[in-house]
Amino acid sequence: MGFSQDNLIGFLLALSSSGFIGASFIIKKKGLRRAANASGVRAGVGGYSYLLEPLWWLGMITMIIGEVANFVAYAFAPAVLVTPLGALSIIVSAVLAHFILKERLHQLGVLGCVMCIAGSVIIVIHAPQEHPIASVQEIWTMATQPAFLLYVGSVIVLVFILVFYFAPLCAHTNVLVFTGICSLMGSLSVMSVKALGTSLKLTFEGKNQLIYPETWFFTLVVATCVVTQMNYLNKALDNFNTAIVSPIYYVMFTSLTILASVIMFKDWDGQSVGSIVSEISGFVVVLSGTILLHVTKDYERSSSLRGNYAPLSPSFSARLCSGNGELLKDEEEDEHPCSEEVVLRRQELYT
Repeated sequence: MGFSQDNLIGFLLALSSSGFIGASFIIKKKGLRRAANASGVRAGVGGYSYLLEPLWWLGMITMIIGEVANFVAYAFAPAVLVTPLGALSIIVSAVLAHFILKERLHQLGVLGCVMCIAGSVIIVIHAPQEHPIASVQEIWTMATQPAFLLYVGSVIVLVFILVFYFAPLCAHTNVLVFTGICSLMGSLSVMSVKALGTSLKLTFEGKNQLIYPETWFFTLVVATCVVTQMNYLNKALDNFNTAIVSPIYYVMFTSLTILASVIMFKDWDGQSVGSIVSEISGFVVVLSGTILLHVTKDYERSSSLRGNYAPLSPSFSARLCSGNGELLKDEEEDEHPCSEEVVLRRQELYT
């Protein structure tokens, strides 16, 4: 299937968005560290001192620029094309973290970056065309179809369970809790962003969509979801290493967004089986690259902390469900920890 002009515009916007968003992770991380050192209260335990930190706001502005570019991209291209390109932000984040946060990038991590790029190219080549939409009311019809309402209901139930049950129980030791909340809400925000972006695009073309209440409903959903995502993403970044948060958030967010888009906008309707399989294959390559990037990154950190003769770090799945990720992250972030703190943390690490 040919690459239309709208798809090209959406692709370029998504590409620039990834650069800004990848850089924002690093800037915000530095801001969170500086704010925690100044106030003694971290965002992960309920602190909001980062709101007074200029560096954090610089990161927010950078992220907003990236999100605006991403927002506009969804008005031109389908989510199946735009969303997976977020993997490129992980590459930017990993490279900058290597130089700025001193989170070493393993040689196999470089291979993971290459895999992300290769998978993204496959997705771009086989991406579906954007289906023409005449009004926001047409989008509302898509949003209220039974299949998508079932998806929305499932997301809301899962978010409530994560927030009120799992968050107090294990959110500070299991990275999947905070990132899960962000990803679930993110899938709904992308659908609303696409609806709102399309409405504004039609309005600028002379077909005023601001007179319809559906447009303002999608605006409310976007605002609610974005605020929720920002809050829990800050908590995730403050509790876990950037190399852990970025790829896991990408994998969960992208998978859920593609699922939501396929259900709501029927992105794969009219595509051949070969094109769909190619898109899925490209997505799997991207996912493999992000996981490889994470595993090798985490291995380097564990090896440097435990020494040459210490046991190897636990498996990827075990680390996600234990407190080791947080403990290792804390050791890395404290530039001058006292000897007593180091002893206590290492005792906790091996118990």
